Amino acid sequence: MIEVKNLSRYYGDFLALDQVSFTIPSGEVAGLLGLNGAGKTTCLRILTGFLFPSTGEVLLDGTDVFANPMESKRKIGYLPEHPPLYPELLVYDYLEFVGRLRGVDEAGLRQEIERVAGLTEVSEYLYAPIRTLSLGYRKRVGIAQALMGSPQFLIFDEPISGLDPRQIVEMRELLRKLARSHTVLVSSHILTEVRHTCDRVFILHHGKLVREALGPDLENIEDIFLKYTAGK
Repeated sequence: MIEVKNLSRYYGDFLALDQVSFTIPSGEVAGLLGLNGAGKTTCLRILTGFLFPSTGEVLLDGTDVFANPMESKRKIGYLPEHPPLYPELLVYDYLEFVGRLRGVDEAGLRQEIERVAGLTEVSEYLYAPIRTLSLGYRKRVGIAQALMGSPQFLIFDEPISGLDPRQIVEMRELLRKLARSHTVLVSSHILTEVRHTCDRVFILHHGKLVREALGPDLENIEDIFLKYTAGK
């Protein structure tokens, strides 16, 4: 379970997040939905421990992200909007590098690389330079690195941004598959994909959480989103 309590973040005098609170039960895919500049990326960076909040706390199954940073980071797999890839490396070498950073046991490192490559369907590209891959497959490699070490929580910032229609469908299927064994939080501003992918959605607007939608509400997420973000 992910618990976010009264999260605020200032950049100087600018309030980017304003007392945001929400809970994501284990085993769900949750979406953070909002216009550009709504505060989605700031929120995700705080949840992953890359950015400190001005106020508030984040708990991962009861573990405080900021009081126990190393323990928390071991529980998180993070994909930024622009994956932290090294274009000159082979996919295998990159995943090996990430695995060692995450403390994967050396004896099981090859097996772990093969596992995450299989989950993300990049096995046939393990010995290809990352720079030769399409955007869709670079995103898959980014997700593969987030899966190294089998973290409990997966947090992805705009994982479908820039993908073509077929790649979007494939990414949707991958996210649903990952939810069988992980709790997943994704940010997006693409309404239809949030509706197809997520079990619940949190709408951010001007740094505030203005609506939580789940169940039947997701069928009308476009109307709900427009209602809470139009004219403000």
